Amino acid sequence: QVQLVESGGRLVQTGGSLRLSCAASGRSFSSYVMGWFRQAPGKEREFVGYINWTGDHTYYADSVKGRFTISRDNAKNTVYLQMTSVKPEDTAVYYCAAARLFIVSPNGYDYWGQGTQVTVSS
Repeated sequence: QVQLVESGGRLVQTGGSLRLSCAASGRSFSSYVMGWFRQAPGKEREFVGYINWTGDHTYYADSVKGRFTISRDNAKNTVYLQMTSVKPEDTAVYYCAAARLFIVSPNGYDYWGQGTQVTVSS
């Protein structure tokens, strides 16, 4: 079992930056691929990106590539999503999730956090 808790969501202006954190508890955090997803009102949950077990490989959706960066600190059982040059269309609830494989579908993730709201004002 892995429990995930996101934090850091807030209101931010277009072009601004913020960092989301996802703290994990439970066993074997470092054995999981960690993904970030987001869900805007009335839309399906969308893949944002993932990071591998050791933190040296990441993969991003085209919509955030070059603006968002995922990192992890296995000593702190925490994964981060650094968001820069944010746009109004980035407004969503952001979720972190844990998986055993490299996968972009939310169906492939075993554990989820409760989400944190990010709102980008225009």
